[in-house]
Amino acid sequence: MQDSSIIRKRTFGPGRPAIDPDLSVFINCPFDREFEPILDAIIFTIMCCGFSPRSARESERVSTPRIERIKGALFASKYSIHDFTRCRGEGNEGFARFNMPLEFGMAMALRLIEEVLQVNEDERHDWLLLVPSGHQYKKFVSDLAGYDPVEYDGTEETVVRAVIKWLWPRREIQDQKKELNPGAILYRLDEFKQAKKNLQAQWVGEIPWYALLDAATNIAG
Repeated sequence: MQDSSIIRKRTFGPGRPAIDPDLSVFINCPFDREFEPILDAIIFTIMCCGFSPRSARESERVSTPRIERIKGALFASKYSIHDFTRCRGEGNEGFARFNMPLEFGMAMALRLIEEVLQVNEDERHDWLLLVPSGHQYKKFVSDLAGYDPVEYDGTEETVVRAVIKWLWPRREIQDQKKELNPGAILYRLDEFKQAKKNLQAQWVGEIPWYALLDAATNIAG
């Protein structure tokens, strides 16, 4: 059996230390204004659990194709979280967004590659799939039959619980379990949201990824 280092490498953000792949969680979800409270809750919960959120946004390199940025962050992460909230028809033309299923397929492929390469099973890429309550995902991606996506009702409370429950068994957070519970994280989440408002006033637009993570780190402890 081989270890995951044959695929997963430590990567760097601009002027930042290397990010440990074993503590990295790639986030694949909508980045629009409506979904922003859920994304903030996911980011903050990951940080509170002692992990590092990863995203294609982190490189801030507009000259690099987005799929390359996605691949770089995803393949440097042992874990990933995928949300299928936007996989429904929207607008007058009824188009659905399939970026999320595409990136989820990349995560599944990564795990399959590691299986073929005989990477130790407990070191293979692992993922969490989130779906809204009542979502008929099996109608458009029937090959997911047999897996157990986690349903949540679109609130911060339920997504925080889902992420904590999924990360709880990871050996990387054994020493922090006594401090992890949904109530404590939701209480501090309000402080993070206020810090984000202050950042938005300073940047007058989209907050740089690492500025957002720094604010989350300061509050998560």
